Amino acid sequence: MNNEFFLKRYWKMLTTPAGKISMGIVLAFGFAAGIIFWGGFNTGMEAANTEEFCIGCHEMKDNVYEEYKSTIHYNNRSGVRAVCSDCHVPKEWTPKLVRKIQASKELWGKMTGKIDTREKFVSHRREMAEREWARMKANDSQECRNCHNFDFMDFSEQSTRAMESHSKAFLGTDKLPATGETCIDCHKGIAHELPSMHGIEGW
Repeated sequence: MNNEFFLKRYWKMLTTPAGKISMGIVLAFGFAAGIIFWGGFNTGMEAANTEEFCIGCHEMKDNVYEEYKSTIHYNNRSGVRAVCSDCHVPKEWTPKLVRKIQASKELWGKMTGKIDTREKFVSHRREMAEREWARMKANDSQECRNCHNFDFMDFSEQSTRAMESHSKAFLGTDKLPATGETCIDCHKGIAHELPSMHGIEGW
């Protein structure tokens, strides 16, 4: 009985002119707040994808950024530069959000000073590299493929070795199926110095 009374009273409130105006104000406020929150969230996430943000700590600026500046991804004949997020953050929204959540644990490393000197950085380089290689292997080198789409590769412009490797990895041959390798299987160290590769198959 109490529930029925409450529902009737609530319905009457919603259907009166004052109730409609109040509900309209609440809905309009909620809609505006949602837009502001969503816009602020996306703006913050995109700000965290800039090169300036990525090298804002000396651990990145003094180590991997210096290495990256000597590679073709930084300076090349076409003038197209890949910044940190191009290689380390997916473009699609959901995978990007997942990557940002994963990256939040790197703040713990910053706070605890895990790699705050060159010596500490070098000693942890392999651990960090293997974690990133595993992530890229698991997503089929998604970030690489944002720029290097296999469907648009012109094998005639590649070296014989590259053409053979790409053909075997992605297309297979008359006698053998594609190996299922992905970019990171062969292109480790493309933008940063490699750690000791002792014990890693194929290196």
